[in-house]
Formats: sequence, C-alpha cells, structure tokens
Amino acid sequence: MPTILTVETPGRKAVDVTEDVKAVIAARPAASGIVHLFIQHTSASLTVQENADPDVMRDLVDWLDRTAPEDGPYRHEAEGPDDMPAHLKAAMTATSLSIPFADGRLLLGTWQGIYLLEHRRAPHRRRIVVTLTEEL
Repeated sequence: MPTILTVETPGRKAVDVTEDVKAVIAARPAASGIVHLFIQHTSASLTVQENADPDVMRDLVDWLDRTAPEDGPYRHEAEGPDDMPAHLKAAMTATSLSIPFADGRLLLGTWQGIYLLEHRRAPHRRRIVVTLTEEL
C-alpha cells in the first residue's frame, strides 16, 4: 500500500524531503528494493541533487526561473503569471523518481538528497505518493 507524504511548501523553493522518505522506508519491514516517488501535481516536481551546499538548489531554482520566465509569451495564464512557467519547469524536471534502498536505508550518494521543487510563488500543500517494491 503506498504512503502519501504531504509537504507544505513556502512558495518557489526546493524543499528537502529526504528524511520524510527515509522515515517511510524505516517504518516498513522491507529489507531492500526500490522506493518510487510520484508527485501528484503539474506545477511542482522532484529531483535528486547535492545536499551539502544550499547554493546548489538556489542556483537550480534561479536557472529554472531564467529558463521559463513569468513574462514569456504564454497562452495559459488561468492561475496567474507564474502558472505556465511552473508547468514548464515541472516538464523539464521529474514527476517521479526511483531510488534503491537496502537494509532499510536509501542508497543515495554521499552528497545526494531528494527535493520537492515548488514552482509556484504561493505556498502549497503538495502530495508525494511513496511506493516500496521489495527485492525478492
């Protein structure tokens, strides 16, 4: 049965959800396998990135802002000027991730963390579906 993580975002920012995912794995008896993450939104996304220097994530958010600016020539503006750029940023990143785990621990690299990328300016409540597939 999947677990739904609910993440409160402060607005446009990268939110570290690594510890939340670790907690889901620790709460299950599965020894090893794959954890699959799927975000149920079209204006937020997921990524695995460096977690040692917070400037990495700030630079990534800034790059996404330059790549899909709010003042672009967009048709879709139903929810404001940050709406379509948020969809573009989500399309450029990922809506799902698969990460191995063993002995109840994520097998991330030394400097890797899991991030929810909030692409909208306003705070949101985002949902991530977490599914564990145990190795047989």
